[in-house]
Amino acid sequence: MKIEGTIAILGTGNIGSSIAEGLLSSGEYKSEDIILTRRRRDLLKTYEQRGFPVTEDNLEAVEKAGVVILAVRPQQAETLLDQISGVLSRGEKILVSVVTDIAIADMRKYIPVNVPVIRVMPNTAIAVRQSMTCLCAEEAYKKELEKVRRIFEHLGRTVIIEEELMDSATVLAACGVAFFMRAIRAASQGGIQIGFHSDEALKIAAQTARGAAELLLSKGSHPESEIDNVTTPKGCTIAGLNEMEHQGFSSAIIKGIMASYEKAGSLHQG
Repeated sequence: MKIEGTIAILGTGNIGSSIAEGLLSSGEYKSEDIILTRRRRDLLKTYEQRGFPVTEDNLEAVEKAGVVILAVRPQQAETLLDQISGVLSRGEKILVSVVTDIAIADMRKYIPVNVPVIRVMPNTAIAVRQSMTCLCAEEAYKKELEKVRRIFEHLGRTVIIEEELMDSATVLAACGVAFFMRAIRAASQGGIQIGFHSDEALKIAAQTARGAAELLLSKGSHPESEIDNVTTPKGCTIAGLNEMEHQGFSSAIIKGIMASYEKAGSLHQG
């Protein structure tokens, strides 16, 4: 069941629009339940045509909403929080931030102390309701945290974590989409080289990746256990795996994750 009232998404860029699309496709929300804002309202024309209320006025959107999702860039967040602070204090509103690298304590400098703040880190797969979404909140707002979690449960899988892990969640869950996309792209390119047409190779690679992930999520098994089910002595699978490791496959992924993690901690300052 959805939270009573309207959801406002402040900053309908890539992640904001993905959230809107996911909420709508879940069947739990209608387009008129979701207010979208953007400084250039003309960029929301297609959403307006589909029945979403759209505006460039963040104050108007917050006034009408029960749940306010902050989805702007880190460099824009503090100015926007200061702008909407007075309106947030009117009525029982929950502020949900999907902004990278801004802690709840930093947001508290700009908003009333009695406004529940929930930090959420989804990824763009939220548009097709397959996001991995991490959430956290202050101890006093566990009830509100659970309400927000129920919203995002319609959009994929969720996990509640400690706030100190939010930068890590940004890298593994949000940046991770791009990492896995690159791995699928590489697999499809290999498929072309061994004989498939490009569209066939991409379809096979993407569905194979999807199946591999579902094996782990459905069975709760470990990747190495599932790898053992595919490899045979002197077989083609182990030959390919070993060559990938010789070329630094696992090491490259780990180093990439660490590089993203180091960058995530500096976004707000940038």
